Amino acid sequence: MELSIILSQIENENEEEIERLLHEYNTENCRTFSFEQKEEEARIRLCRALLGVLGRVAQPRCQSTCLETLRILSRDKRVLGPVGTREGMLTLARLARVGPDALRGSGEDDEQAEEEERVVVEALKCLCNVVFNSTQAQQVGADVQLAQGLCASLHAAGGGAAPHEVGLFSLRLLFLLSALRSDVRGMLRKEPRALALLTDVLERALDVHWAGPYEVAPPDPQAPPIPSQENERAMEALKALFNITLSDSSDEDAEHQLRLLVAIMRHLLLLSTNMEDKTEEAHSHAINLLSNISTPCLDVLIDVPGQPGPEEYGGKNMAVVQVLLDFMEKRVDRGSNYKEGLTPVLSLMAEGSRQHREIRRYIKAKVLPPLKDVTNRPEVGTTIRNKLVRLMTHVDMGVKQSAAEFLFVLCKESVDNLVKYTGYGSAAGLLLSRGLLAGGRGDTQYSEDEDSDTDEYKEAKPYINPITGHVEEEQPNPMEEMTEEQKEYEAQKLVNMIDQLSRQQLIKPMGVRKDGTLAPLEETVRACRDNSSDSDSD
Repeated sequence: MELSIILSQIENENEEEIERLLHEYNTENCRTFSFEQKEEEARIRLCRALLGVLGRVAQPRCQSTCLETLRILSRDKRVLGPVGTREGMLTLARLARVGPDALRGSGEDDEQAEEEERVVVEALKCLCNVVFNSTQAQQVGADVQLAQGLCASLHAAGGGAAPHEVGLFSLRLLFLLSALRSDVRGMLRKEPRALALLTDVLERALDVHWAGPYEVAPPDPQAPPIPSQENERAMEALKALFNITLSDSSDEDAEHQLRLLVAIMRHLLLLSTNMEDKTEEAHSHAINLLSNISTPCLDVLIDVPGQPGPEEYGGKNMAVVQVLLDFMEKRVDRGSNYKEGLTPVLSLMAEGSRQHREIRRYIKAKVLPPLKDVTNRPEVGTTIRNKLVRLMTHVDMGVKQSAAEFLFVLCKESVDNLVKYTGYGSAAGLLLSRGLLAGGRGDTQYSEDEDSDTDEYKEAKPYINPITGHVEEEQPNPMEEMTEEQKEYEAQKLVNMIDQLSRQQLIKPMGVRKDGTLAPLEETVRACRDNSSDSDSD
């Protein structure tokens, strides 16, 4: 389809012919996502001409066809100049009915209402593409308060009661604006009804029934999985909420709203969808959102008066904590995308364990049970402890720090306990970053309950190599047959080799200061001499 033919018909203002040609163009290009550069100027003119048609009074069917063409063109970020202007964005926002008059129709028959709804949906899809692909449009969207208008639209439509695609793409646009503009995120966090509105969307999508102030009634075991449409809206709401909760807020009403969200996230983590991958995606979004919420609010996850748990955990309900553990192990076993897929759940469980004793005790019993067999290295095996210890030496700094921090918290930030379960070699990176190479504890205060060692561990403890964390087979002593002169020669040879490598700056010998941090060896040796001379003078 020649764009020049379409442009000439638009100039003639023949609606029927415009609609026919655009429909043909849309059919040809509905799956086109990359465009030839030679027609770039013609596509820019077509964008400008389409906005002109949309700015005039036109029939809904013609409007929706024009918007579909504009949506296809908006996949190319090079032609969005006319659309990303204030005038272009306001035209699309008007057609999307962004604002308190969101779903006010013309009052005509069902067919007319359906055509008008299609216009709204296509305009929202256009806005999503344009905002995603154009920084100019992002700035204009913030200037004209598009996010506030979307909140007003959703509120006027009754939160999650809007028609499915209208609600879905309104939420997606809200997510994009809050993801791409920090000022929009801050504004939405201060907007009193934004959190409440998105919470209402989740309540409707997940069929939430409250059994207490922060307790959702348990799902019916016979109930069907979450329907796909409700799941789609819930996912978009969760992504928008994640962006909004990135900004800190100490407002009391906000804390109440966050506790409601935690309760809904608990409910979601116990639900399933009709597809396993969709269930995992829903749980992933729930975990990401929980990672943003202040840890004192996480008590809602386990404090469920209507469904008490075992006495050994103070009557706290650990069902969701087990879901988190299962999710974590599944992500570890996947063996890829640890940064985005695994670190959020490790961080969430570490912070929850640090703040809530019952969570820490439950997770430790599952991840770090009392040691019995110490004949293998901590990183060898199929238990979750073995898998996490392997991650402590992962090439990605964020992944290995998350795994090490999680295990450190389970050990109540005791260096001796961490080394017992992981070996000093695996733990060295964390201990270095914390300044704990010389031993000791972290800053967090934990309960005084002591860990009890098994008889098997007590028996093997004297023979455990603390570096590798296991009992090694006895090796022959290479110096056994040497004379004292030979030993002295080999020692001097090693010193010379280290000195040569150090002078060539291939290695830098280091020592440990009193505070547990590393320093050049010369500095630590000098400090030892100074301490020795001070003690001699007393």
